[in-house]
Amino acid sequence: MTQPVVLPTAEDTRAFGERLAGNLRAGDLVILTGGLGAGKTTFTQGLAEGLGVRGPITSPTFVIARVHPTLVDGPPLVHVDAYRLGGFAELDDLDLDADLEASVTVVEWGHGLAEDLSDDRLEIILEADPQTESRRVLVTGHGDRWKAGVPW
Repeated sequence: MTQPVVLPTAEDTRAFGERLAGNLRAGDLVILTGGLGAGKTTFTQGLAEGLGVRGPITSPTFVIARVHPTLVDGPPLVHVDAYRLGGFAELDDLDLDADLEASVTVVEWGHGLAEDLSDDRLEIILEADPQTESRRVLVTGHGDRWKAGVPW
């Protein structure tokens, strides 16, 4: 997706995540970028719904990472919040490599930290409009997995 999409409500943000989940498989890395209140966790809630994993999906700010097992025949979701991490070394200490190939991994606040986890990744930028509460979303694919673009 080269053009941003406007999502008028939080429910639209969840639905966008749920729709994207249909295109994800084990080994996929999704890096979320956006300020406080941009909708990163809301998006991840929709993604989790689409993947059919156990919830609830809440921001893992203080636990850093949560694994949500699948409730269907699909990959688990590893949900990481890199906000409090000081750099890639601290992210690497989480030993996500063990889960990357078997899971869909979402890293909130991951820009500048999580790119080295995989050459193939989706980077999603969410920007909230504080006056309307709508969100603008831009999805960019990197690596061979996404060279044809993100299918919708």
